[in-house]
Amino acid sequence: MPKIDVYNMQGKKVSDVELNEAIFGIEPNEAIVHSVLINYLANQRQGTQSTKTRSEVRGGGRKPWRQKRTGRARQGSIRAPQWVKGGIALGPKPRSYKYTVNKKERRLAVKSVLSSKVLENNLVVVDKMELKEIKTQNMVKTLSNLKVEGKTLIMLPEKNENVQKSARNIEGVKTTLVNTINVYDLLKYNKLVITLDTVKKLEEVYA
Repeated sequence: MPKIDVYNMQGKKVSDVELNEAIFGIEPNEAIVHSVLINYLANQRQGTQSTKTRSEVRGGGRKPWRQKRTGRARQGSIRAPQWVKGGIALGPKPRSYKYTVNKKERRLAVKSVLSSKVLENNLVVVDKMELKEIKTQNMVKTLSNLKVEGKTLIMLPEKNENVQKSARNIEGVKTTLVNTINVYDLLKYNKLVITLDTVKKLEEVYA
């Protein structure tokens, strides 16, 4: 089982913890991670783009000129696609881009990314994450103590208003909960900060 140091909010090592090998010690499956990531991005698309066909464009009810003997090409409507201000042929219409991915694949993708965080030394475990008040400066100091820089994802076991609101104004920092994690966020943020309670909850859900 992979063993990792546990720090307090002052950045001092207080203990170590053995992580579940089935979650934090597997061989990352890049193909599954890619598949689940593409699924997540597709499901985020609104699909609200729309264009008007010739039947929806205003005007064009009358045939612009007679069929024969004008020397010009025959036309049935000034709102046909080849006309300026005409309808759009084969244009986009509102649609859903959503599709589902096997539940086992989603779980494997999350475990693969968590395991890669351990392999790359981008996982930081804190004994607890608690703030007495909502203050961005306190969260900045905590991350500085932990020597965490760059894009950082803080994963909490449950809602903690003081922590979440203290971190939301820090550029490149985001908080999430165990039951709302996704592959996109895990990949987007380089560093992952979790608490011991988060580790236990992850093991309950994914083991």
